[in-house]
Amino acid sequence: MAAQGQAIDALSQFTLTPALGVVGSSVNFTQANLFMVIAGLLTIGMLVLGAKPRAIVPGRLQALAELAYENILKMCTDQIGPEGRSYFPFVFTLFFFVLMGNLLGMLPWAFTYTSHIAVTMALALLVITVVTVVALRIHGLHFFSYFFPPGAPKALAPLIIPVEVISYLSRPLSLSVRLFANMVAGHVMLKVFATFVVMMAGAGTIGVIGAAAPLALNVILIGFEFLVAFLQAYVFAILTCIYLHDSVHLH
Repeated sequence: MAAQGQAIDALSQFTLTPALGVVGSSVNFTQANLFMVIAGLLTIGMLVLGAKPRAIVPGRLQALAELAYENILKMCTDQIGPEGRSYFPFVFTLFFFVLMGNLLGMLPWAFTYTSHIAVTMALALLVITVVTVVALRIHGLHFFSYFFPPGAPKALAPLIIPVEVISYLSRPLSLSVRLFANMVAGHVMLKVFATFVVMMAGAGTIGVIGAAAPLALNVILIGFEFLVAFLQAYVFAILTCIYLHDSVHLH
């Protein structure tokens, strides 16, 4: 233990282990996969149960479902245009997959699957693939004019085109690393300060008094992490909308 002089192992919480016992071991079904399934079931449950009453004066769950639907739909139409309605299901699914992963990871003994670069990179590659397919479907080969802005001097083409291509291909990297880094950093900080609390509380009366400071800071960090959970899901969704806008309108 840390109290006995060992280093604080703040990264062990991200280790993947088989879930569901022998079944999980045989098919390599980890706790990350388990919480992805839970996230999907919770999202579907919220929408189905929220939409079921269809009350004129909505209850809390119906109001939550309607608020989520309306705000993400507005995000799509504001950022993409009227065409955004076609891409609403995709953006909505992405938003809640990321959000649920972030929020579930705040629960005791839960796992934050968005803290793994493999998950966030897969999501980002999915986004860039969809964005590229949409652009090619709408504009055909004219899509490649995106990499050379209209009116730019042709003499600068050897410089501008590689820069634009690199910028385009860097989108999934920035999209994935932003989410992954924020989740990892937040949970590492929580683990470190929680360990400080336990260490100091075990050092007698003076230690218990001294533990108040890191405990208070950890409570503040937990509130901040909930804010970051929503913010990162929003950022992921709105950047997806911006990329879709570029594909639809080619600028």
